Amino acid sequence: MPRATALKPEQVPADSKPTLDAFSKSLGFTPNMLATFAQSPIAFNAWATFRGSLNKALDMKTREAISLVVSEVNGCNYCLAVHTYAANMAKLPADEIILARKGHSSDPKRDAAVQFARKVIENRGQVNDTDVQAVRDVGYTDANIMEIVSMVAMFSLTNFFNNVFDPEKDYPAVPPAGSI
Repeated sequence: MPRATALKPEQVPADSKPTLDAFSKSLGFTPNMLATFAQSPIAFNAWATFRGSLNKALDMKTREAISLVVSEVNGCNYCLAVHTYAANMAKLPADEIILARKGHSSDPKRDAAVQFARKVIENRGQVNDTDVQAVRDVGYTDANIMEIVSMVAMFSLTNFFNNVFDPEKDYPAVPPAGSI
């Protein structure tokens, strides 16, 4: 049961409204997570800016694969549903979605990024030189590695938010975290 109420359009704080309206227009509806998060213009707008910047990093399939492994590790069923939907829209095949949730990909370069992201979240950033070198060896630059770490942090933020506030699910259900 949700621990915070998704705001109705007339309840959205003025400082959150432009950001929420932009998301709603882009998606064609207002997800409950966003309508809940909008209660704090400071947190909501900071997250939206961070997310917008990271949407320019790497390719969409890799970003979605990273979101899936991070959401799996963090046990966020809301985000798994959202990012499974987004991964489908990015034309990531169903078997690749399952692989991503397990921390892998059949694409060698994406596999290195997803494995690294999983190590970052599972070990709270305490990776070793071999872990970093494995990502470099497939062609990622240090800037790309910084982007992967930033994505882990950004996706963790929404995972934590959704795990704390448990907004009503508004994307197609997927198997719960930890069930694959």
